[in-house]
Order: sequence, then C-alpha cells, then structure tokens
Amino acid sequence: MYLLIVTGMSGAGKSTALNALEELGYYCVDNLPSPMLPAFVEMCGNAKPAIERAAVAVDSRESLLSAGPEDALDALKSLSCRYEILFLDARDEVLMERYNESRRRHPLGEGGDAASGVRQERAFLGNMLAHADYVIDTSDVAARNFPKLMKKFLPEIGSPHMSVVICSFGYKRGVPVDADIVLDTRFAENPYYVPELRRLSGLDQPVKDFLKDKPLMADVLDWAVNLVEKALPYYEQQGKNLLRLCFGCTGGRHRSVYAAETVANRLREDGIPVRVYHRDLSIEAADIESRMMH
Repeated sequence: MYLLIVTGMSGAGKSTALNALEELGYYCVDNLPSPMLPAFVEMCGNAKPAIERAAVAVDSRESLLSAGPEDALDALKSLSCRYEILFLDARDEVLMERYNESRRRHPLGEGGDAASGVRQERAFLGNMLAHADYVIDTSDVAARNFPKLMKKFLPEIGSPHMSVVICSFGYKRGVPVDADIVLDTRFAENPYYVPELRRLSGLDQPVKDFLKDKPLMADVLDWAVNLVEKALPYYEQQGKNLLRLCFGCTGGRHRSVYAAETVANRLREDGIPVRVYHRDLSIEAADIESRMMH
C-alpha cells in the first residue's frame, strides 16, 4: 500500500487536493488524527479488495488535541507501508486574504484572527515542511484550476524514480515557495522593451534568437545543466525523488521561459526525465495586453 499524507497551511487547499486525489482513485480521509494512522493503514490492508492507494489530510488542528509538532512525524515513522508527504503552502498575505474573504475563523488564531493563526500554524508545521517530499505553492492558483495543478504533480507522487520539474515565474508575483533551486535571469536584456518582441514569449523563435547570444546567458544555462546533473544523486541519497528548479525574470514570460525550456531540452537529451511548468506565462500575456491598451 502507498499512503500520501496531505498537510500544509490552512487555506492552502488541502480539502481541494483530497477531492482531486479522490477523483484519481485514491481512498481519501480528511483531518485524521495522526495517532490513528497505523490503525488506518491496517484497515486499508484488511479491506476487500485491499486499498492500494490512500491519502490522508493531517494538519495543525492536531494542536487543539494537545498533540505536539513531533507527534505526527513519530506516527509516520511507525507505519508499515510506504508513504510520502505533500505540503501545501501559500504566501502569508494570500492565506490571510482567503480567510478574510470567506469570513472563516482561523483554528489557531487568537479569537479566530487570521494573522496570528497563520504565524502560529507556520511554526507548528515547520517540521512537517522540512520532511515533505513535495511542496506545492497555491498562492496564485484559483480553486477551479487546482485539479489541473494536482495532475501536474501526480506523475511524480508515489514514483520511486527521481524526477525534475523546471518552472518559470515572474518576480513581480513572488518566488515559488516550493522551489529547491532558484536562478535569476534578469541579468539579460528584457525582450519586453523590444516592441516587436513584447507580445511574444520565450517559446517563440524571435525571442530565443534575441536571448541566446546575450552576455552570460549561455554560461548560466550551462551551469544550471551541470548543477542539476551533479546534484541529482545527492537528492536521491536524501530520499528525495523530486527536484524543482525555478527560473525567474520580471514578468515570467520571456527570459525565464526561454531559460526553463532550454535547460529542460538539454537535460532530456542527457536522459533525465523533465517536466516544464510556466507559472506566469498566460497571466503576464494578459497584463501586457492590458498595459498596451492604456
């Protein structure tokens, strides 16, 4: 049996993640106290037919039962099945905004206050985050797009093989909290300021031609490929099976996209499985159109 522990910050999407996993064949249970995990695994093994894939949400509400931050990890260590931890996170201001918009009380907040609740919860869940196999930043993900985001991760979740995910992003919308390695491409001239390239992206040949010979670009991408190839065995030795490399630029549409695609293609040529995710590609295109209309 394989068990996925879904944890993370309140308001980051744990219930939505469980719904997506359930649609994909996982047997899901929300908010199961960690001391009950061994009995849950045994129950799944005794089911007829036996449950082969399950997902359980474990979160900071355990503290309301006088559980300490180490209790959940201790319960996991006693499990008789293979398990991994998925941690859902978001920027503090996003979490507080979600709570305020929904008018919900934060379970750990003073009088239900979102700001104090987020601070206390982040401290409580620090050890779970440190031991997580996967971290997903949902700060800029609409609820309707969450199932699609989960499916991007599912090829890696539960896989015994090492995978690489390369992401492009724009610094104007924040650095992905789930990044293992972040490389800044803002040293290169910005194609946005070239009128004929502004509406294009790092996927388009004119932008590729513009960037490939810029000073330092080739050296930085060579270094990134070399770093990933040398670092992968050490990540595997630490029990990790996912390495997330993120390239950033101002908006996340030109330089970072070009860098992500170039490094991904070179790693694939060397036999390393890679997926690419352009976080801000579409939203930046809409912003550019809006700016050009005004």
